[in-house]
Amino acid sequence: MSAGGGGGRRKKPHEEHEEHVNHERWLVSYADMLTLMFALFVVLYSMSTVDQKKFAELAAGLSAGFGAESVAFTGQSAPLDGASNNAQVVQIDPGSNPGDGTSGTEGLNQKQIEAVQAAIKAEDRKNASANAEKAAEEAEDLKKIENKISDALASDKLLGNAKFTIDSRGLIVTIVTNEVVFAGNRAELQTGGKKILNAIAPTLSKLPNKIEVDGHTNQLKSKTTYYPSGWELSSARASTVVRFFTEHDIPKKRLSAVGFSDTKPLIDPADPRSVTQNRRVDVVVLTTLTADQAALLPSAAGSDAKLHTGQTTAQAQAEAEAAEKTTTDSTTSHD
Repeated sequence: MSAGGGGGRRKKPHEEHEEHVNHERWLVSYADMLTLMFALFVVLYSMSTVDQKKFAELAAGLSAGFGAESVAFTGQSAPLDGASNNAQVVQIDPGSNPGDGTSGTEGLNQKQIEAVQAAIKAEDRKNASANAEKAAEEAEDLKKIENKISDALASDKLLGNAKFTIDSRGLIVTIVTNEVVFAGNRAELQTGGKKILNAIAPTLSKLPNKIEVDGHTNQLKSKTTYYPSGWELSSARASTVVRFFTEHDIPKKRLSAVGFSDTKPLIDPADPRSVTQNRRVDVVVLTTLTADQAALLPSAAGSDAKLHTGQTTAQAQAEAEAAEKTTTDSTTSHD
């Protein structure tokens, strides 16, 4: 036994080694990436395979949830002509472009194509019917405006100084610019012209419609005295009428003035009456209809689409009563 405690041999401290480097850690990341890609392709595959029965049930459930019964997926009779009573879910080609019009019916059988065509035709008929109904309502409203303007003109014994037409733009009040309205080659309103416009203005001021005033000259080749050409003269006359209307409670934002010179004759320039009739100002009560609906206005207006003398409210009522009586008598005689 050795003397002293310090003479014993000390244990060598444990020698620490650097941690072994794992050179295969990339396999973990690679495996994670493969797992994610596998999951992605599983999801994509599941999305491309539609269970038609479950899809129909989902569509019916959504339709019922929004307060409407599903016709296309419950097998009920469809409201469209030619639609089949047997519902069938059509798989859409994911490569087709619904906007290019080239592959809308690719992959469909003849029965499905006919159903699609019938649906399109039915929708077109529905839209056409709605447009025709709107045009008919607008024609009636414009006719009532004509009646009110005619009432005012008749009370001042001026009914013969204006003519009326209904076209795709709306109601046109034509004022022949003879010496009563404008002096020759001038754009200042005469006393007679002020009386006519003064009778028209109150009715126009109560309307929501925009109003366009068109100036026209006749087709005579005579040189204008105070204006470079008919363009300036027709524009000046239209502007004079617009200014008159602004002074009689019609807002500026509702008004516009346009000069057409001799480019839009009312009657054939070869007609002797054209010298006075084509020299005019048109006050146009513009329609609020869409372009498709407005295109149907002339046919909806019937005889009012032709140039005619204004009809007063009393005359319109008498005509309506006479027509109703004729219809009643005809029905009675057939009974």
